[in-house]
Amino acid sequence: MSEENLAASEKELSDAVDEVLSEATVVVDEVATLTADLQRLQAEYANYRKRVDRDRVATTEFAFAAVLMEFLPVLDDLDRAAEHGELTGGFKAVADRINGIVEKLGLTKFSEAPVPFNPEIHEALTHESSADVTEPTASKILQPGYKFKDRVIRPARVAVSDPEISA
Repeated sequence: MSEENLAASEKELSDAVDEVLSEATVVVDEVATLTADLQRLQAEYANYRKRVDRDRVATTEFAFAAVLMEFLPVLDDLDRAAEHGELTGGFKAVADRINGIVEKLGLTKFSEAPVPFNPEIHEALTHESSADVTEPTASKILQPGYKFKDRVIRPARVAVSDPEISA
């Protein structure tokens, strides 16, 4: 082979290598793009699953709270019966069982007094002034409040004592 043929062969070989490298770069770029798309879709799917799971839990808790709210008048009646000494014998056993079941399901009663008035958990039904308090205080529970997990489903209805204002 002559030098001219050798130079032409090297040029053809170099052009062929450049063409293959160019095609390989295009393929690598396509693979990188597809990989990025796949990662984005995987992240979107993971976020979708988390959102669906969170919504499922919220819906379940909402349904439980709605059912438990229907029991509140019954629980109020049981409390009034206990206050009047009418819970005896078999009726007391039934009342204890009902209270145990709703507590097991996550319903908790709150009826502490005197405590500082908190509009997030208290509903003020009456107001009076008192020299015994320095801040608005839920001084008497008129109807207990209930929480399901951390959510108030019925605020406690209270009498509020406000500090006396000196004239």
